[in-house]
Amino acid sequence: MSTLDIPGAINFRDTGGLPAGVSRTRAGVLYRSGNLARLDEDGIRAFSGLGIRRVIDLRDDAEVAGAPSRFDDRELVVQRVPLFLGSVASFFVEDVPLTEMYRRLVEDSAARVVEVVRGVLADQPVLVHCTVGKDRTGVTVAITLAAAGVDRDAVVADCARTEALLPPSRNRDVVARIRQFHPESVNLEELATKSPAAAMSRLLASLDAAYGSPRDYLRAHGMSDDELVALDEVLID
Repeated sequence: MSTLDIPGAINFRDTGGLPAGVSRTRAGVLYRSGNLARLDEDGIRAFSGLGIRRVIDLRDDAEVAGAPSRFDDRELVVQRVPLFLGSVASFFVEDVPLTEMYRRLVEDSAARVVEVVRGVLADQPVLVHCTVGKDRTGVTVAITLAAAGVDRDAVVADCARTEALLPPSRNRDVVARIRQFHPESVNLEELATKSPAAAMSRLLASLDAAYGSPRDYLRAHGMSDDELVALDEVLID
């Protein structure tokens, strides 16, 4: 798994090279990142050089309106899949822990998770992103990779990497800004800046318990066996 230098983007990386039994995930197929609103001219050129054919944007309407993506590829397919039934802000208002956010995401937005995986199948290379590339991106990419047979430890470690890739200055600014509106929040810093391995491990274990596996979760919410076989062929070398 390589972190890419795309000027103006954060947490931009290739999911290639992760172990999947005796195989590995293909490089240059599935990328993940934060938003593309601050790409400078060098960033736009670097992004275009990846040859990405589809961008799957998991942000809600307010986020997109406030921070529209910047890229100049007219052939690019942009697929909007707002992943929360409410809004990101609602989780700060309710002050829920990260594990609860993840639980709601997979339970309330299962059809949209499947939509994201189908987008990965539709075109490659493909980028999945939200605002920071931490939670919505982390959960959907983790389910996608786990369903394709990537080793569980590698899936969890990939998600946990995000925390180290978020600039400290960004974290301080975001926490301070949100704290103005939610001064008593207990879970604010975790929601805004953390990606603990334990949270993703717990989520994937919950899918095992409820469905049998992340692959069976996708199957239970409409993915066909043919689509799941195709996912293996797309992602695994």
